[in-house]
Amino acid sequence: MARRADHSREELYENALQAARQIVEADGYRALTARNVADAIGYSPGTLYNVFENLDDLIVHLNGRTLDTLHDRLAPQQQAETPEAALGKLLDGYLGFLEAHPNLWNVLFEYSLPRGQQPPDWYTRKVNKVLGLLEAALSPLFPDGDSDATGHAARILWAGLHGICSLSDSGKLQVVTTQSVRAMAEGLVANYVTGLRVNLGRQ
Repeated sequence: MARRADHSREELYENALQAARQIVEADGYRALTARNVADAIGYSPGTLYNVFENLDDLIVHLNGRTLDTLHDRLAPQQQAETPEAALGKLLDGYLGFLEAHPNLWNVLFEYSLPRGQQPPDWYTRKVNKVLGLLEAALSPLFPDGDSDATGHAARILWAGLHGICSLSDSGKLQVVTTQSVRAMAEGLVANYVTGLRVNLGRQ
């Protein structure tokens, strides 16, 4: 078993996040415990708490890494001639990520901090960076400089897509439709953009 002096704090941080990701990918969110992560990297749980405040802090950092991975997957898909084409590429990347990493997606969107706690500023910036890709795709539909409206629209669309994916993940989507997640998501995007074009006079 490794000793505490074997790795620097930075190395322990990286090893712990890598182990946490592997645990989640293999066995799901419920398997993510401080002891399981500590055992995976050859340290005691006490050593793990020298790097993270608690398990919630570790999960927030893991989710931050997942947001970085999601952004890096979506960013190359952003370039397109029309908002519809750009959103289609983003949707492909998003659904591809969900299909490839369902358990990481679950932790990212189903985990909540304890009541009364707020995510750190750095985490909020990562969320906004991902949403910024959606804003960029929608921005040609809005008058120049109306970043507030673009941001609002991006978050509405994101929430709608998340609802479809969450229903599918819980096995409840089939209660309301026989359509696939992709068909539902594509329909939502198409109808939402059409509505925006009509409301904004951008037909």
